[in-house]
Amino acid sequence: MSFIEEMKKRAKTNIKKIVLPEATDIRVLKATEQISKEKFAKIVLLGNEEKIKHIAEENSIIIDDAEIIEPSKSEKYDEYANSFYELRKAKGMTIEKARELMHDETYFGMMMVKMQEADGLVSGAIHSTADTLRPALQILKTAPGTKLVSAFFVMVVPNCEYGENGVFVFSDCGLNENPDAENLSEIAISSSKSFEQLVGKKSKIAMLSYSTYGSAKSELTEKVINATNLVKEKMPELEVDGELQLDAAIIPEIAKSKAPGSNVAGKANTLIFPDLNAGNIGYKLVQRLAKAESYGPLCQGIAKPVNDLSRGCSSEDIVGVVAITAVQAQNL
Repeated sequence: MSFIEEMKKRAKTNIKKIVLPEATDIRVLKATEQISKEKFAKIVLLGNEEKIKHIAEENSIIIDDAEIIEPSKSEKYDEYANSFYELRKAKGMTIEKARELMHDETYFGMMMVKMQEADGLVSGAIHSTADTLRPALQILKTAPGTKLVSAFFVMVVPNCEYGENGVFVFSDCGLNENPDAENLSEIAISSSKSFEQLVGKKSKIAMLSYSTYGSAKSELTEKVINATNLVKEKMPELEVDGELQLDAAIIPEIAKSKAPGSNVAGKANTLIFPDLNAGNIGYKLVQRLAKAESYGPLCQGIAKPVNDLSRGCSSEDIVGVVAITAVQAQNL
């Protein structure tokens, strides 16, 4: 069974309600139709009902099982606007601005999740990461005990013997541009939890660099070494090692020569990139050259499940991310 089929199977055991605020996008509507057929989540589409139904009919897309809510016409509009004002008034929010923002589908959707009238939200097909995460952080805030919100990808590489039968978490590939050692350690800890929650196997974390065990020395390698040590101090039970080059991290034969005695080298399934340049390039190389399935950028560190999409995503990608979001919601 593929990774995403496993996610769908798990999602069906406890059906969750997921909000899709970009309901005028054809990919979102096609994904909604597919999710309704497979019955692994309940979908809420946000926007003008007439317009959404017109687009669906024009493209022969059936969305009859989805709930459609137009924020400005919702009976919850005033309640959400007032609650959002109370949440943000110390930051200078006015009731007029709160009412204006509740017309926005993403803000309204986040309030649905905040008020426990939905379990998670997926956006980003037509919005930037900032437009998705800004309302998430304003309304949902960070998860207890979490210092940093970060983004990861689940990478499923076909015919691959490395990682967890070709399944990896790559992080951070979508949000934090140049994390310092402290933030890099937080990304690693969150990523290990994400891997174990979604894949159901023990995370083995490689802190990646262009150097292995001091084969080169610079500020860049020192950052990764310091981050590795911080992870070990904070969470001594985690299996983590670094700094490791990618080949030493995932290929057993190379690990034996470059990092003998390591409990992670050659077996890593959770790859922590030193900065956003490396992470973004890395996941796209694997996606395109290895024809890997990539799901993300998925968010970790937010109090409720909110996941971002690549603006180049397909309807199948959206289906997969909704399944992942539903499984994340089961664990709260």
